[in-house]
Amino acid sequence: MKASTTQRHYGMDWLRIGAFVLLIFYHIGINFTPWGYTTPTRGVVPWAEIPLLATSAWRLGLLFAISGYSSAALLAREKSDGAFLRSRLVRLGVPLLFALIVIVPPQPYAGLVHGGYTQSYLYYFVHDAFTFQDIRGEYVPRPMHMWFVIYLLTYTLVLAAALKLPLRVRQAAGQVAERVLAGPWLLPAGIAIIFAVRLFPGNWTDSHEFFRDPVAHVHYCLLFFFGIMLRRSEKLRLAIAAQWKLALALGVGAFALVAADAIRYPGNVPTPGPLLVPLHFAKAVQCWGMIVALFGIADRFWNRDNRWRAMLAEAVFPFYIIHQTAEVCFGYWLRDKGLTALPEFLALMMVTFAACWAFYLGGRELRWLRPLIGLSPRRNRAAPSPPAADLAPVSG
Repeated sequence: MKASTTQRHYGMDWLRIGAFVLLIFYHIGINFTPWGYTTPTRGVVPWAEIPLLATSAWRLGLLFAISGYSSAALLAREKSDGAFLRSRLVRLGVPLLFALIVIVPPQPYAGLVHGGYTQSYLYYFVHDAFTFQDIRGEYVPRPMHMWFVIYLLTYTLVLAAALKLPLRVRQAAGQVAERVLAGPWLLPAGIAIIFAVRLFPGNWTDSHEFFRDPVAHVHYCLLFFFGIMLRRSEKLRLAIAAQWKLALALGVGAFALVAADAIRYPGNVPTPGPLLVPLHFAKAVQCWGMIVALFGIADRFWNRDNRWRAMLAEAVFPFYIIHQTAEVCFGYWLRDKGLTALPEFLALMMVTFAACWAFYLGGRELRWLRPLIGLSPRRNRAAPSPPAADLAPVSG
């Protein structure tokens, strides 16, 4: 890869921006599938799950890998391991608490109202929202989409604990990982590891319940540390640069198998037991192939600056915080308006992105609100711009 460890890799910014745009499309698209969601649409579009399956195997893993890369960049820039941990706890923990208390509660409330709940939002917020109980089939409180930040904070704590290990132990672990992945075994070894994790008993939960999600923790935490390794290993970067085209071909080919399974067993129709292992293998190939390919593409084609990049990179975390609440609340209001699928989808897209932009553009102008939505304190306008060094602080 072109960028050294002392340069800002703009491709990683673009990759992160693109990954979160795909995430919003995915969350809106789920409304039109039979998988079930907080805001079910008026009708199901039979083929809607196919484009979603094109990203579902790798989109979250990619985000954790990008977050690991960014964490390694920040760790290299901080004065100490403790300063890095404090920075992460503030930049992730403060917006998490703000979102859980202020931004997330309207989502379960919208579901309760749709199910017959008659109390006002103020009554719900004061009396029911934080009672840790089931109300008309809706358990409150729930982290909803902020589960990602909770998991990321957890893996950051794991990283902080790993930094306390003796240097020789960390160096030996890094050398073993580099020997396995930074060379001809990059693709087969990565696929084998993800496939093995997918075969663990229990799988991971769609509800992202922290204490019931051990398999997901293994999967996501490994990819988080893969991102750290990518930031630090020139050999791994070169291996990805040499193999991303093959990885892309494998990822696309594996998706064809996943899509064929979805066509044969659509929606909530279970895949027969004898086909589950091959399906898991196809998803492992798709996951690893696309992650490696996208890192390679980001380096080959996207490692360049643009006047929009800095603003879009800064906007990602505020977009993430608000997007699902905007979509869910508007979706419940919209679903009984008699629209067909395409107008409903377009309306959800326009309103969700408009709400995201309003939240970000308004929030960045208020000094007291900036830390609550994941932005750094406003710099002195008269101060010179810092050099483009490492990837900007990210949350995932």
